[in-house]
Amino acid sequence: MRDRLLPALSVAAALAAVPLPAVHFLAPQKVQIPGWIHFVAVGQTAVLATAAAIVLTLVGIRRSDSRAVLVGAAFTAMAALLALHGFATPGILVGYNGVISFSGGATLPLGGAVLALSAIPALARPQAVRPLLWMQALLFLSIAVVGTLGMVFPSLVPAVPAPASTAALVVLAVGLGFYALLGLRALHTFLLTRRWADLLVLVGLGWLAGALVAALVLDFTQLGWWVGHGMELAGIACVGGAVALDLHRGAQSRALIGDLRGSELVSEEEAFLGSHIRALTVRLAEKDTYTEEHTRRVALRAVQVGEELGLPPGRLRTLAVGGLLHDIGKLSVPDEILKKPGSLEPAEYVAIQKHPENGRNLLRELGGFGDGVLRLVHDHHERLDGTGYPGGLEASDLDLDTRILAVCDVYDALISTRVYRAAWSAEKALGLLLEQAGSAFDDRVVNALARVLAREPASPLRQAV
Repeated sequence: MRDRLLPALSVAAALAAVPLPAVHFLAPQKVQIPGWIHFVAVGQTAVLATAAAIVLTLVGIRRSDSRAVLVGAAFTAMAALLALHGFATPGILVGYNGVISFSGGATLPLGGAVLALSAIPALARPQAVRPLLWMQALLFLSIAVVGTLGMVFPSLVPAVPAPASTAALVVLAVGLGFYALLGLRALHTFLLTRRWADLLVLVGLGWLAGALVAALVLDFTQLGWWVGHGMELAGIACVGGAVALDLHRGAQSRALIGDLRGSELVSEEEAFLGSHIRALTVRLAEKDTYTEEHTRRVALRAVQVGEELGLPPGRLRTLAVGGLLHDIGKLSVPDEILKKPGSLEPAEYVAIQKHPENGRNLLRELGGFGDGVLRLVHDHHERLDGTGYPGGLEASDLDLDTRILAVCDVYDALISTRVYRAAWSAEKALGLLLEQAGSAFDDRVVNALARVLAREPASPLRQAV
């Protein structure tokens, strides 16, 4: 998995960085491009982009997806300003005016500021759709009024900071800060989902940031300024297209918000982990319903504990996949053993103990699973003191991810009703883990699990921990 991830990120970084060297090397090139080309290329294209942004907003309204509405509001404002920028081209509809420079300079900083509002958790809720619509309407109306008055009465629109002036550089720094924040969120989402659409958002944000540099450092007599216009439209298309693709799939767009949790990878494994993971969990459910439900609960607990311990997105994804598939080797265990309503005979127990190795071998044959997932599937029954199976590994051989999965696996098995015994209480199960913390189980992991359980509203451990 890492072999594919690093090249993908490298290609995305290279594509996202294209505007900066392009602007740098093309900036010295002086050009005299007729105004009508600017009017048509920028104005008409931006009108189409505005219409697309409004459609995106309407779809977000229908889906009660405040994230899509927020993106639609930002892109409507950006595209409308860009359209105004094109229509205000001197010598076409109006003479020399301040609107063209004002709209060109405000487009990307305003868009970045609106997108950065996604950092407010309340705006991610369905109830935020109506306030966001009012914001979008107000922005659109303000742009229309300022543009109309500015072209009719040019003196009403104040001059904007000259390119590369101190004021322009301050605006540039603030705007780049917005896009850097959005980029970090998009990167976090991509590392969890590994979806190309989320990677496209990263590229689009890079292009918007590069276009911002061109807009505030260069002027219309430099070729780099014109390239920046193209990158701006391309960036809007990349980010808006990725959001639209999510909506087409019936999912909420998360890349710009960056609030995707590891637990959602487990609950929606087909959307975020892939159809091959879903196919295996379905096959496991057909084999034994309890085992499939157990693996899902274990995976959920594992990513929760991983988040509690501060694991990065890539390892949370590995925990989610490894948790969902850690018992996949039980597909090869005969039903009369797997579902036996009583104690196992020694030979039957030996057959059960082969499921970690069988599971790893199955995933190796299928291909597409990283070493981390294979290790979780093979080692989840190992213990720090060497009393586990199948290899009798000890603490020095077990990484933190494996220790997390082992603790969560035991906890869920203890609190579950089995055909041969009643379920333990949460307090009793956690008590056993605490007793063996530091010997069989990692004490950091056990304590993290206790904190996770204590925060759950209905948990009897809220007062106990």
